[in-house]
Amino acid sequence: MGLLLYISGIAQDSTMIRKHPPKKSIFEKLYTGGNLGLQFGTSTYIEVSPLVGYRINDKISAGVGMTYQYYHFKDRYYDMQTNVYGGKVFGRYMLTDYLFGHVEYEYLNLEAFDFYRRRVDVTSLLAGVGYMQRLGGNSAMVATVLYNFTESVYTPYSNPIIRVGFNIGL
Repeated sequence: MGLLLYISGIAQDSTMIRKHPPKKSIFEKLYTGGNLGLQFGTSTYIEVSPLVGYRINDKISAGVGMTYQYYHFKDRYYDMQTNVYGGKVFGRYMLTDYLFGHVEYEYLNLEAFDFYRRRVDVTSLLAGVGYMQRLGGNSAMVATVLYNFTESVYTPYSNPIIRVGFNIGL
């Protein structure tokens, strides 16, 4: 009888042990993605904006990105081309499995066309919401709607800013 109670006690103890999921490596927490934009015709626009993010936990991620944009406009009377480049840091907080809040600080260097052509630095504080549609594994299509709280005359886009891109888990 005493042996049976002893075995029963072990069985109870083994069910009380909490099993923690295995820790993810740094590479399993990284993701990459960004935006690619193309337009051709009288106005040519090319954008390449890669990013790298890190999942701090299931709700929070942060990362960095670069931006390069090429503009060329040509018609009978006018021929203008310019390059925009810069970088950003961002943070995301998952509100649900699909919706997230997004905050971003962006720095761009671009050519200003006011009294004379010159390069200016433009910084922007962007915030908004996004939708993430998972595509399997660690990959997803991402759409964000952002508002620039520091819009200036040199900001290259107007509010609201809509972005669609992809994230690919490593």
